[in-house]
Amino acid sequence: MTQIAADTEFRHQDLARLMALMTGAEKHGPAATSTLDVLWVLYDRVLRVGPGTAGDLERDRFLLSKGHGPMAYYAVLAAKGFFPVSWLSGFGSYDSPLGHHPDRTLVPGVEIGSGSLGHGLPLAVGTALGLRAQGLAEPAVWVLIGDAELDEGSNHEALAYAGSAGLEQLHTVVIDNDSATHGWPGGIAARFEAAGWSAVTVDGRDHAALHAAFTAAHPGRPHAVVARVEKKY
Repeated sequence: MTQIAADTEFRHQDLARLMALMTGAEKHGPAATSTLDVLWVLYDRVLRVGPGTAGDLERDRFLLSKGHGPMAYYAVLAAKGFFPVSWLSGFGSYDSPLGHHPDRTLVPGVEIGSGSLGHGLPLAVGTALGLRAQGLAEPAVWVLIGDAELDEGSNHEALAYAGSAGLEQLHTVVIDNDSATHGWPGGIAARFEAAGWSAVTVDGRDHAALHAAFTAAHPGRPHAVVARVEKKY
């Protein structure tokens, strides 16, 4: 079985080896590799969630909207002990829980079934509203979307509502690898800021910059981090 580094220092080669176990993943390889650094920093240094927190109402929630390339997600979850590393080699096979889109009923640690683009941010807004309604102020809600998802009108309705509602618990990470069908005047962060969000753009491979952006204060507003990465084929 592939061994993971014992400490929390990021070991890119370890996760790359885990991703290499998932044969047949080439079709959406760039969708996965573009998220690897963001996912690791979140799960290793930011999210208050682990293999034993599934039923804990105070846990943070992470929603992968960019679900059509889940290989990096699976590698990180396996590295963090949510399920055995041995599952990875069965990726995409008939009897494997690890499908080409993640299934929350089959994969420990997965909060939503995803892959149909444009759903994750609206679901995250609903999750944050639900936590607020229950008086649960501590759990953070994180959602990872791709830049091309901003072509979906559902996302613009969700981000407009979240800004006006002041959903401070809500955090969105946008992977910007130049996949959008059109540009945004002033950049993607400007779109969120126009809707009342706190927003910042960082290098999506720079772990220190990502951590600083993820943990930046944003009182009374939802927070967006635009992670710029070069798409690698």
